[in-house]
Amino acid sequence: MLKAFKYRLYPTRPQARDLERTLELCRQLYNAALQERRDAYRKAGKAVGFYEQKRHLPVIRRDLPEYKGIHSQVLQEVIQRVDRAFQGFFRRVKQGQKPGYLKTCTSRIPCMNTPFPPQAGAKDPKLPARP
Repeated sequence: MLKAFKYRLYPTRPQARDLERTLELCRQLYNAALQERRDAYRKAGKAVGFYEQKRHLPVIRRDLPEYKGIHSQVLQEVIQRVDRAFQGFFRRVKQGQKPGYLKTCTSRIPCMNTPFPPQAGAKDPKLPARP
């Protein structure tokens, strides 16, 4: 049996700004990865896969300093989400279902959660006391 836990966070103002900035950068990466896959298929008839896009992450972090503050596993999870969306799309096409067109993320469409990597050796997340 799988369990899921949902935690309500009460971040300070600087923490809230950092979370919003991280979410915005994750949205931008998601949209760029989605656009790269669309363009590659439309222009060259070529599919771009998860590992190909994942290999570009170190270059992105090197060239765009705003991405250096985001953990690499968070960025990999964003690329993984794009890959899962495409897998679901093509699975629905193959089964003859209505596939639905993959949408980009905007600040009004909450399609992006921030997947934070687990702390080394931590069993449960350590959260500050509620103010």
